Amino acid sequence: MRIDGKQIADGILNNLKQDIQTLRNKGIVPKLAIILVGDDPASVMYVRRKEIEAKEIGIKTIIKHFSSDISQNKLITTIQQFNNDGNVHGIIVQQPLPKQINTSLIINAVSADKDIDGFSLSSKFEMPIALAVSKILEKVYIYTPRVEPQFINWLNNKKIAVIGKGETGGKPIINSLRKMGINPIVVDSKTKNPTRLTKTADIIISAVGKPRAVKPNMLKKGVILIGIGISRDKSAKLMGDYDQNRIENIASFYTPTPGGVGPVNIVMLLKNLIIAAKNLN
Repeated sequence: MRIDGKQIADGILNNLKQDIQTLRNKGIVPKLAIILVGDDPASVMYVRRKEIEAKEIGIKTIIKHFSSDISQNKLITTIQQFNNDGNVHGIIVQQPLPKQINTSLIINAVSADKDIDGFSLSSKFEMPIALAVSKILEKVYIYTPRVEPQFINWLNNKKIAVIGKGETGGKPIINSLRKMGINPIVVDSKTKNPTRLTKTADIIISAVGKPRAVKPNMLKKGVILIGIGISRDKSAKLMGDYDQNRIENIASFYTPTPGGVGPVNIVMLLKNLIIAAKNLN
């Protein structure tokens, strides 16, 4: 069964609209500041999607778009300005950043109260990508015949494999699962015979970012397949980690690319923003 991320996201957005109206009745207009460095096509696309979704539900956005040769000091100064602006409730620094920039230093310059991406060590928010995967799995739980009375019990009884452990993809998923008391199988580029591990998994969360990184022979029948990794082919077409046509008869549930995890990821980010707006006021 194909999981419609847009449908899940729309349901969440309807609830967020009510929260925003409540804030507006108190004179509070949620505002998101986005810092974009360079012209990486994927980053530009992500920022545009965030801007569109935010505007749709009444969130104001301000975008600072810098050239890729920006200095680290200039970036930090910009972040500090947003940190000190009482009308800004959330700050995003779109990754990846140019090589001359210390990404860790920049991320941790964002105020913990406004780091709605959840990247800084002191952030008060869980990363939206982890929240999105959890929300999608909750939807699968609803549609799955089961004996477990609660989602967390159901999840604990599943063998979960995470393929890839990058800072913005696999790692936050792994950390989120471990916080729930789940120790997932972690597969990376150094794993010997990964198919031996993935073939045993009930749930596979792939965060590789390479076309067809997950092949049909790596999956057992009935697996739940969640695809986070994205890339583009030579024609600039957006690609997921697996060929949907080849896995749709193997997986019991799977997310498409595009239209799977992405829309849910964005709305969970916006949900963090609204929480920040409430907390800061």
